[in-house]
Amino acid sequence: MSKDTTHEKTLNFIEQIIEEDLASGKHDGRVQTRFPPEPNGYLHIGHAKAITVNFGIAQRYNGKCNLRFDDTNPTTESTEYVDSIKRDIAWLGARWDNEFYASDYFDKLYEFAVDLIKKGLAYVDDSTADEIAEQKGTPNVPGTESPYRNRSVEENLELFEGMKNGDFPDGSKVLRAKVDMTSPNMHLRDPVIYRIKKEHHHRTGDKWCIYPMYDFAHGQSDSIEEVTHSLCSLEFIHHRPLYNWFIENLEIFPSRQIEFARMNVSYMITSKRKLLKLVEEGLVDGWDDPRMPTIAGMRRRGFPPEAIVNFCERAGVAKRDNLIDVGLLEFSVREILNKEAPRYMAVLNPLKVVITNYPEGKVEQLEAVNNPEDESQGVHHMPFSREIYIEREDFMEDPPKKYFRMAPGRNVRLKNAYILHCEDFKKNEATGEIEEVHCTYYPDSRSGEDTSGIKAKGTLHFVSIEHARKAEVRLYDRLFTDETPTSHEDKDYLEFFNEDSLTVIEKAYIEPALADVSPGDRLQFMRRGYYCADDSHTPEKPVFNRTVTLRDTWAKKNK
Repeated sequence: MSKDTTHEKTLNFIEQIIEEDLASGKHDGRVQTRFPPEPNGYLHIGHAKAITVNFGIAQRYNGKCNLRFDDTNPTTESTEYVDSIKRDIAWLGARWDNEFYASDYFDKLYEFAVDLIKKGLAYVDDSTADEIAEQKGTPNVPGTESPYRNRSVEENLELFEGMKNGDFPDGSKVLRAKVDMTSPNMHLRDPVIYRIKKEHHHRTGDKWCIYPMYDFAHGQSDSIEEVTHSLCSLEFIHHRPLYNWFIENLEIFPSRQIEFARMNVSYMITSKRKLLKLVEEGLVDGWDDPRMPTIAGMRRRGFPPEAIVNFCERAGVAKRDNLIDVGLLEFSVREILNKEAPRYMAVLNPLKVVITNYPEGKVEQLEAVNNPEDESQGVHHMPFSREIYIEREDFMEDPPKKYFRMAPGRNVRLKNAYILHCEDFKKNEATGEIEEVHCTYYPDSRSGEDTSGIKAKGTLHFVSIEHARKAEVRLYDRLFTDETPTSHEDKDYLEFFNEDSLTVIEKAYIEPALADVSPGDRLQFMRRGYYCADDSHTPEKPVFNRTVTLRDTWAKKNK
């Protein structure tokens, strides 16, 4: 395949590398990537970026992308996480060509370790974890060799087999690669490549009591699968020399590691350990809490998968870490929902309005367009009657001059219905709060049939009190009050937890059609924002999560 220079300016640096490899005939013109999550938590927005890069590259170059679970730590991994990861990847629209597990290669990885021992490039070390850390020195001070570094090949082989057979307790011995204790790269200072861990594995059971470390399992797994381009986030750049050292000394397929900037989004964190703490301390309602930056949380909140993919692609592929404005994600969500979400009416803070000249007992069925952006979605009908609810904020007793909503002596239109003229209102004597507003309507002002000649500058949404259904509405905001909550050395990230990130409205009122939507359905509450029916939603107990507000500050800021 020859290199196409006509679109070179549009290629990111990974694509440029791949096109150079293809032009040179490397790997016989084959492109093979992989996505290798560890099943110790739910996928988050950072993983979404890695998914779009790895699966996107494979698709772009007619290659293949494997899904490989890096399941080398039985302490933190489970099938629950495996299942959630597969569900999330599929929901984002990615399709893997093969499903593999690092545990599939445990026998082969053990053979690789034995090979290194036989070559004099690995040894069993009896040092404690603290002693090994001390031996490694600091980035500015060379390390010191372990007293066990020069054990004979025969002794190392015997001890390593004993480790495998369970002859030694946890933590008593490790296998280390013999690389360079004076290297400025700390990862090359005789890294631990196997440790004893007598725990049940979710796939291999109790067959193994030693498990390979990430740096030993990762590159070799890539090589076994003949991955041509191992694409990973930037924090692994210092691991690359060790990645290459193992491949070269084992003389196996030369996979190439390429690093790109990770997805850092303002007001979000992507450390699974820190996210797990939020779950364990009850600050959020599980991994799929709609405030969480997990894919499961974003799905429950109502984010369309296409919006997440578009966001990742808009953020681009860079060589340096940077902070992506969460507003770009919200913009991507609105962009999709504006085109797809049907419109309904819901009143979150109700104020009763009585239309005094509307016949008692009369009910009309108004025609409401489901989505003005998509005529194919058709219409639905909503009831209209003498008593309605409007938003309390849509009425003012003494409004300013340019206030175009409901106020005494003023006209205002009800969406899909009539123009009302506000006559008066009643207050609660004890609290002074407005309890009820009285209006009249113009019978010949019905939307689509208006012959009244009356003008109204404002348009309000509403629900018929007689027919409205009570619903729970959850208003979600950003989980943290700081753009970069984990960047402060002198403060814990939990100090920036947003106590107002969830507001629950238990007595909102919705038009009847909304009770019959299905969990996961995405829609717009007119004038309020985009919402999603929660997983717990039922016709008897409707529950809606706010996805995003209607206002798009990011698009305005970036015009």
